[in-house]
Amino acid sequence: MSATRKYFGTDGVRGPYGGPLINEAFAARLGAAAARWAGGKGSVLIGRDTRMSGGPLASALARGLAAGGLQPVLLGVLPTPAVSHAVRAAGARLGAMVTASHNPAADNGIKFFGPGGEKLSDESEARIESLLPGDPPQGNEPAACVESTVATEDYVAMAGRLLAPGSLGGWRIVLDTAHGAACLTSPAVLQALGAEVISLGSSPDGGNINAGVGSEHPELLAVRVRESGARLGIAHDGDGDRCVLCDERGVLLDGDEILAILATHALARGTLAARTLVVTVQSNLGVDAAVRAAGGRVVRTAVGDRYVFERMREEGATLGGESSGHVICAEISPCGDGLVAALRTIGVMQDTGRPLSELRRVLRKLPQATDAVAVRAKRPLSEMSCLAGEIRRLEDELGEGGRVLVRYSGTELKLRLLVEGPSEAAARAGVERLRAAALADQG
Repeated sequence: MSATRKYFGTDGVRGPYGGPLINEAFAARLGAAAARWAGGKGSVLIGRDTRMSGGPLASALARGLAAGGLQPVLLGVLPTPAVSHAVRAAGARLGAMVTASHNPAADNGIKFFGPGGEKLSDESEARIESLLPGDPPQGNEPAACVESTVATEDYVAMAGRLLAPGSLGGWRIVLDTAHGAACLTSPAVLQALGAEVISLGSSPDGGNINAGVGSEHPELLAVRVRESGARLGIAHDGDGDRCVLCDERGVLLDGDEILAILATHALARGTLAARTLVVTVQSNLGVDAAVRAAGGRVVRTAVGDRYVFERMREEGATLGGESSGHVICAEISPCGDGLVAALRTIGVMQDTGRPLSELRRVLRKLPQATDAVAVRAKRPLSEMSCLAGEIRRLEDELGEGGRVLVRYSGTELKLRLLVEGPSEAAARAGVERLRAAALADQG
């Protein structure tokens, strides 16, 4: 993460639609710059989620990409990992997804994929920014685009092959697709495998994506699992690259628990590549203990699934992810895939004959408390004397019995605070001390 970028954050460019950044003029400029970076030859596959602003932004992006010499192919509404899969399958020069992921409907964003379906590096994004034209391409005529549903069909077929045909017969699953990009694909795969699917968040209207549903709001999912007697619940975010699960008792599992289940099961079978799991600095220290106890090791990296994948490649690992629910199974996809994560976990349930409520016990989390403080600007933490001093004091007090993590959000003007400690009270008290110090530094 050495390159300095003005517009790109942890996961693409993102902001309120109609604002100074996310609008049709900027999308066209960004498309033209991306085409110049890509060399102006070949096809570019463009997907989007269900936001009302997605269509206009995708069209503007296509206009810029076409002006730069690429052939835009509009894939329509489909999950982010399906775009990545399509880029690899088609040998496309570039892929793009118009989405703001788990953000509210008023926001939108754009993220790119390189020729191998991988998210672009910081250096590539910085180069695209340096190529931004001052004005959008001339004219407002729509680009000559090809429209295709093949990417959706191929993705559904690929995911359906991860479990044996008909193996979900007799399974009742509650599925929350956040009124988002996975509304059609995830239920299609689960039903084709024989599952009875109870759907939540499955009626997108352009303005309700992530609104009280999905991986950010899984409370209704838990209620419905208990009421229906389902074997598990699955929740995605707006663009389908995250997965939060719910066991048969209605208790939620985050990305750390999913990763611990997959990693320890693979270690037991001798199939975890390099005996290594890659997680971010955000993951609970309990993950390290669970994987070590099973004979593996944990490597940590910065927050963002593309940083996880970069480190996985360096380590020769094939499993990694984030506590937020991004899970990367690199033999299938180089980016987080909520459906693949769910199917892989179901596979462990089938292999072991154990329910999620038992499998989750492999991870014993350290008590953790988090908070977020809105900031006016992202000042270097070293310049925030009150906060820097409080961090040092907390770290000295916790020693090896906990940890402190303070970082800026990659997508919002927020300072994110995390403390793990010997008890919930200690963790919460630590976060409150950090919050007070951060506010004092802001005056």
